[in-house]
Amino acid sequence: MSNIALVIRGKVVLPHLIIDKGHVAIGEDGTVAAVGAGDGPPAAEVADYGDCLVLPGAIDGQVHSRSQAGQEDFVWSTRSAAAGGVTTIVDMPYDDGNLISTGAKLATKAREAAEQARVDFALYGTLHPTSNGSEVRDLLAEGAAAFKFSTFGTHPERFPRIPPQTLHRFFAAIAPTGLTAGVHNEDDECVRAAIAEVEASGVTDYRAHSRSRPALSEALAIAQIYEIGAATGCPAHVVHCSIGRGYELSDAYRRQGFDATIEACIHYLVLSEEDDVSRLAGFAKINPPIRPRAEREALWRHLAAGNITIVSTDHVSWSRDRKSDPHMLKNASGAPGLEPLYALLLRGLEQHGLPFTYAARLLAQNPARHFRLYRKGALDIGRDADVAVMRRAPHVYAAAASGHNFVDWSAYDGLTLPWRTEATFVRGKRAFEAGQILAAPGSGRFTTPASRAKA
Repeated sequence: MSNIALVIRGKVVLPHLIIDKGHVAIGEDGTVAAVGAGDGPPAAEVADYGDCLVLPGAIDGQVHSRSQAGQEDFVWSTRSAAAGGVTTIVDMPYDDGNLISTGAKLATKAREAAEQARVDFALYGTLHPTSNGSEVRDLLAEGAAAFKFSTFGTHPERFPRIPPQTLHRFFAAIAPTGLTAGVHNEDDECVRAAIAEVEASGVTDYRAHSRSRPALSEALAIAQIYEIGAATGCPAHVVHCSIGRGYELSDAYRRQGFDATIEACIHYLVLSEEDDVSRLAGFAKINPPIRPRAEREALWRHLAAGNITIVSTDHVSWSRDRKSDPHMLKNASGAPGLEPLYALLLRGLEQHGLPFTYAARLLAQNPARHFRLYRKGALDIGRDADVAVMRRAPHVYAAAASGHNFVDWSAYDGLTLPWRTEATFVRGKRAFEAGQILAAPGSGRFTTPASRAKA
């Protein structure tokens, strides 16, 4: 063993194993050189974190860095990521005023993001509703990691609905690439009918949101997504499911041999309508809605059973004025979550008596496989040395306190988190330690699928 630049010591957490007194050795090229028990090989530097957890850096598969023009952007989203042990973000294509629907647009976004990013990043692409699917080839060539669509239309240009026949055409175009088509899972007709009923009822407080987007709207959309995937041979992914029934459907399609994956956002695992939406109102407005406690616990049962593919944040940092309208339905949808992501999932695993190995799978190993980012997501020899070190340090979370978030609010403010990010390493280099951001803008890299079939 030679040319070891750094050895990180601590309680090493792998997808199926925890090494109580272990090490991760990192080569001069920024890749993992060795993982095992004990002190590790001689190195130029040793970082001994004692009883801290040493985990693979998280890959957040659902981030919106540019949903509001003039707001967060990559310089801040990746700062929050580094502060939370997230070493790669996968950014969505619904930028304010710029649908990332061509290869040229994706290339421009990648170039601009690379100038700002403090951690590594990958990019979703999409297609305009009028497309014939031909743009898939250029998006693939420019490095798209996946494709994103919606069964619900938030805006005809910025966040358009893709009807079933068009979705079928898009899936068929994507299938030869081997990449995933991820879809926002709410049935448009069902939601619009429910919204009309809520508005007619006169209910405008926090209850209006869940009533306007019933659980059935998700189940109907999920069935459509998986059936189109089955018909075209395209890997079909549900990007955020808040209901237990959705995970049952995903499991059923996988048992039939289809590539049907599903994502649980951290807010569905942490928050509930009764306890949190009732007090946070617009600051907890997220689509699909945060559901009652019973649905939250159903998701934990599915997580324990292995029915959740990945966990993400659906991170977006809306300005306060976009989240504080007393009329619930008039607020923007979404919330920031990059900084507390790892700590929130570790908290939930402890509360439900589940091992931390789940975190290594759901936040690192599985997302790397899902997006075909084969250099990422694991503390394996030859992979990028992306590492999150988590220290047990119970604290009350406050988004404004750290200075690493663009906005001063969070749906998780006030929650006691047993774990805090001690250090984050991206390709073997410190991006964050002891509360301080060390990675400069531009130090993050654009990461693309390692193996891409030709469309």
